Amino acid sequence: MLKIEDLHVKIGEREVLHDINLHIKEGETHVLMGPNGSGKTTLLRAIMGFAGLDVTEGQIIFKGRDVTRLPIQERAKLGMGMLFQRPPTIAGLKLGKLLAVTSGDRAGMVSEYSRFLHMDTFMDRAINLGFSGGEIKRSEVLQLMVQQPDFVMLDEPESGVDLENISLIGNAIARLLEKDVHIVNRKKSGLVITHTGYILDYLDADYGHVMCDGVFRCHGNPREILRVIKTSGYKECLACQKI
Repeated sequence: MLKIEDLHVKIGEREVLHDINLHIKEGETHVLMGPNGSGKTTLLRAIMGFAGLDVTEGQIIFKGRDVTRLPIQERAKLGMGMLFQRPPTIAGLKLGKLLAVTSGDRAGMVSEYSRFLHMDTFMDRAINLGFSGGEIKRSEVLQLMVQQPDFVMLDEPESGVDLENISLIGNAIARLLEKDVHIVNRKKSGLVITHTGYILDYLDADYGHVMCDGVFRCHGNPREILRVIKTSGYKECLACQKI
């Protein structure tokens, strides 16, 4: 699904990501952890093709195609989708209108998924305008469910969300990533950034990665990595040589 080879990314004059290598197969969910400012969000933005980032070395291969220089909208058309940590407010656009355009011939999904996420009463409201933290995240997940991307990137989906909303959002993301489908039949893949690890209660993640200072320091079982971080902090990961 996704192959990143020897990726180096600059923002301005500063290199933020150094020699990143990551392979995510069809049907796999990977979790990315690391201290604040370590480059996790930059990696997701580089994969998605955001402006303001300069890929100086390496390749991003998606579904066998080199998308390193492809515009963001073309990557979305190929099947990439992203949930933002801090999504913008769009005062002039109603949520229902956006979902209607996004859904195309899948219009039935809008009503089904909006009820599932308790967002059916938000269709006539401007996107994220006056929304609570939990409502914003539910709106973001709803947009992804309607888009139905093959590769889903989630930047701290549990951030700023209460326990009730975490449950709702976690179950929706599990559904989006086909966790209700037998593993051999799953087609959706995901890369999820988490600080708290709460989202792991809803996602049966396959692999975990730790990023520090723009470099992968550790790879392995996501729950084991989280246990070590909770017990010893990231100093253990800084010393880890499992690269």
